[in-house]
Amino acid sequence: MSYIRPFAASFSIPGLILGMGFFCISLTPSLLPRVFVIQGVLSGLVFAVGYGMGKAGYWLWKFMELKDVPGSLSRVADRILGSALILTAVITLSRMTVWQNSIRVKMEMNPIDYAYPLGVLLVAVFTALLVILSLRLLLSTGKKAVALVNRFLPRRISIVLGGIVFAMLLASFVDRVLLKVALRTMDKSFAAMNRLLDNEYDPPDNEIASGSDKSLIAWSDIGRNGKRFISDGPTKEEITAVLGRDALQPIRVYAGYDTGETLQERARIALAELKRVGGFERSILIIATSTGTGWLDPSAVDSVEFIHAGNTAIVTLQYSYLPSWLTLMVEPEVAQASARALFKEIYGYWTELPDEDRPELYLHGLSLGALGSESSTELITIIADPINGALWSGPPFSSTIWKEVTRGRDPGSEQWWPIYRDSTAIRFFTQDGFPHPADAADWGPLRIVYLQHASDPMSWFSPDLAFERPSWLGRNRGRDVSPYFRWFPVVTFFQVAFDIPAATSVPLGYGHNFAPNSYIDAWIEVTQPKDWSTLDTEKLKAHFFGFNPRPL
Repeated sequence: MSYIRPFAASFSIPGLILGMGFFCISLTPSLLPRVFVIQGVLSGLVFAVGYGMGKAGYWLWKFMELKDVPGSLSRVADRILGSALILTAVITLSRMTVWQNSIRVKMEMNPIDYAYPLGVLLVAVFTALLVILSLRLLLSTGKKAVALVNRFLPRRISIVLGGIVFAMLLASFVDRVLLKVALRTMDKSFAAMNRLLDNEYDPPDNEIASGSDKSLIAWSDIGRNGKRFISDGPTKEEITAVLGRDALQPIRVYAGYDTGETLQERARIALAELKRVGGFERSILIIATSTGTGWLDPSAVDSVEFIHAGNTAIVTLQYSYLPSWLTLMVEPEVAQASARALFKEIYGYWTELPDEDRPELYLHGLSLGALGSESSTELITIIADPINGALWSGPPFSSTIWKEVTRGRDPGSEQWWPIYRDSTAIRFFTQDGFPHPADAADWGPLRIVYLQHASDPMSWFSPDLAFERPSWLGRNRGRDVSPYFRWFPVVTFFQVAFDIPAATSVPLGYGHNFAPNSYIDAWIEVTQPKDWSTLDTEKLKAHFFGFNPRPL
């Protein structure tokens, strides 16, 4: 007990005040619902950030030798403000259940119970103390560095120089040691997971399947998600049964991470395999860029194969073991390099074929795959011989073309559901369809659809959230976004950042999970299938009802 009072007195009053303010704000809802542990970690971290900002601000005030509020008045103000913030914290904690359930209702999820706030509070306290005490240890080391410099330079100069040197060393240590070690460890872990299903799936008997005895790609080199992609697709018998007409066996080519030493080698092998199985003799050819783990959404690839009665070929290659959100934060360029390598090989061969004897060519990618796919070629490359279109779903916030098109939307349209010019080339699709007006022009020869959700943090996260209110959080927001979600400086940045790893934890049709129905409608728009009726769409959607694939 004798240590509690000195320990409590060691905390900065301005830091505690700002930290409590940040804590209260962090309890408000963001894009996705959270379990109490994640919400507690978020709130504790945000408290620590606010505490650090408040303490740093007060230190700067004192360092500049500005006048303080008189002692007695300062103490009264601190007590009043502190009491008000504690009361606010109690109120916001009591409102958390309502706020979290406001998202869950919209996403058709079960409500949380009333013990949720207590769990959040306990985890938040532990997290905040852990972060603050860790930072104190680092600052203590920094002070020793300043004291060392102070032997040779004036005090204030030594503080500045010592602080800069310490910050640089700390950043270098985190980047080159902690981060690199963590990434290597995770990469090895996910690489092991990538091979877990090697014994669960037998090599295919069908000669046109990647990994068969006749294949140029070894079954052992394909990996976890590649085996799922090759083995779990619809058969021509299933397609025939659903559509009521004859179908072909869809062609799927998958070059695994171990197929070649480099992306270019993998791409060349994928092209050779595609030619071997007759992929260029199908009516539809899709160059798909996978997610970070090499996963392709069955809702996307299965649906387009049904729509075209199996007269399709889909080709992709694996470029990473890490989940998309992690790869996106660390090295997004690998997805772009992968997409460019594969596109160069496939498109180069495709352009050599006579127009009347080659398939329609489309691009597809989900998440990090969308980022890679949209950057797989420069516009100037395909002007002379354009592809037919693209379907990109869940474009991440760093997607260049998506950002430029969204920024150039018609002034009257929403950021999360934009209208771009006359809608002849690019359209945006959500759970509610396309927003283009009834008098919009028909599709042009190049048809591009972005499939996105207003509640997807992979799309709407941005560093700008720390200091600028986004347009997508205005009065006219998506129907899957909580009406209680408000923008606050700094805190909203952390809230949406914490939403990203959980983006696929919500039901289909929300967050970063895209439903088969949306893919069906989008693919119909992009590929314009011949002899396709409304009844065909209804039968296909009925077939996919209850289909709930999960990314791995």
